[in-house]
Amino acid sequence: MDGKYDDYLEHIRGLPGLAKPEAFGLHDNADITKDLKETNELLDSMLLTQSGVAGGAGATMEETLQGLSDDILGRLPPNFEIDLVAMKYPQDYHNSMNTVLVQELERVNGLLSVIRSSLLNLGKAVKGLAIMSPELDEVAKAMFNGKVPDLWLKSSFPSMKNLADYTKELGERCDFFKNWVDNGAPTVFWISGFFFTQAFLTGAKQNYARKTKIAIDMIDFDFEVRDQEGQCDEAPEDGVYCRGLFIEGCKWDKRTHRLAESDPKVLFTQMPVIWMQPMKIDDFRTTPNYVCPLYKTVERRGILSTTGHSTNFVMDVRLPTDLDPAHWVKRGAAMFTSLVN
Repeated sequence: MDGKYDDYLEHIRGLPGLAKPEAFGLHDNADITKDLKETNELLDSMLLTQSGVAGGAGATMEETLQGLSDDILGRLPPNFEIDLVAMKYPQDYHNSMNTVLVQELERVNGLLSVIRSSLLNLGKAVKGLAIMSPELDEVAKAMFNGKVPDLWLKSSFPSMKNLADYTKELGERCDFFKNWVDNGAPTVFWISGFFFTQAFLTGAKQNYARKTKIAIDMIDFDFEVRDQEGQCDEAPEDGVYCRGLFIEGCKWDKRTHRLAESDPKVLFTQMPVIWMQPMKIDDFRTTPNYVCPLYKTVERRGILSTTGHSTNFVMDVRLPTDLDPAHWVKRGAAMFTSLVN
């Protein structure tokens, strides 16, 4: 525009101090995500300055830890009988899920044993009956601050939840596997419940490869989003129905069966059941789609484990869209098996 020097200054002063998310191709909800991140960082910093000694009539740190330990131990399920499960679900060339189940239960037992042992030892240390080792001291500090101890996370599924939500989720995972052991494989798998999600998905592809005698390297998943949000009456002939996924940066529109813009102030929405259907890569449907990354946690980053798989990234899921995939890339659209709370 044409004008004097002061006119330019006046125009600049009228510009907003912070650019809106839409200036960068983001949804307005991005502001909420930014504010939550800054708030959590502030609270974590404040916790570092907090003393472990309560004042006034409040409970002491020792009393709080004893109460937490007793509560978690009381709700902690017993370890699974691996030998009995292996006899009920023996290795089967045509059903890799039996092997997946046994391996998952071994991981569950490992975590349960670590939690149970650390809590029992912590209880003794709080009472003065055992030495408070540096490892137990870190467990105590984390629990007192409502965090999941690093000692547990070393044997655990990836999680960014607080201590209360974590122990609740652990119980739900144990219930999922117990129902599988007691009643057989579910028609819809709770994909969020697996420790090693990639092994479960590989097992589904392996079953199809052995059934059709097609090399597994020539097979991958095609995806079909179903309208059901819970159970299905029957399992699919090939592949698996999966539930428990959440999506950020967009939502699933059941009316159009396509990705759509997120609702205002709604950061995450739950996806309906997804049919992960193994087939030859050459036979994939060619409809317009967005290759949506699937992660275990909202952290969106991980490290390569000894198996060659990421500790956080699971796979790419192709989802139908009427918009250019670059639009959803700018929105940061991604799916997760677990949220922060």
